[in-house]
Amino acid sequence: MLKSALEFGPILAFFVAYLWLKDEVFILGGTAYDGFIVVTAGFIPVFLVCMAALWKLTGHLSRMQIVTAVLIVVFGGLSVWLNDERFFKLKPTLIYLLFGTALGIGLLRGESWLQAVMEGLMPLQDEGWMILTRRIMLFFFGLALLNEVIWRTMSTEAWVYFKTFGLTASIFVFFIFQGGLFKRYALDEEG
Repeated sequence: MLKSALEFGPILAFFVAYLWLKDEVFILGGTAYDGFIVVTAGFIPVFLVCMAALWKLTGHLSRMQIVTAVLIVVFGGLSVWLNDERFFKLKPTLIYLLFGTALGIGLLRGESWLQAVMEGLMPLQDEGWMILTRRIMLFFFGLALLNEVIWRTMSTEAWVYFKTFGLTASIFVFFIFQGGLFKRYALDEEG
């Protein structure tokens, strides 16, 4: 439960802080920053503290968590430094493109890099890992495209709702629909 709180807590905190400060403007050093930028500035250290606590708790961080943390610092930092929310909104697109591309490179090599990262969580036959990897790769590319459409065509508030609930729900629903694959390709306890 603590692990889940450390993973999802910063996202929910970002959402609540955004709702609270979205209509505010803050003057810092003679520059006006809207609520989104201030919330983004606060999100970065909160996220990093939670990642450090998660590392302390579990003894490791996945490559996905590390890459996500780096992109949050870089693109969140650019948003704050340049006072431009577009950089932070672009971050999910880049994360999903990066992970989708990495999985695609593994598939081109005939390997499931997803299996290397998640094998302990889901014991599947090799064929199941390859199918799941293809599906997740396509799913990540779809999420990248969807993020681009949402942030470029809708309001910041709509994007925040999408980022907080839409992306999380879509990942949850995606894995629910993989139940048949998990059942069909699950390794039996003896195997």
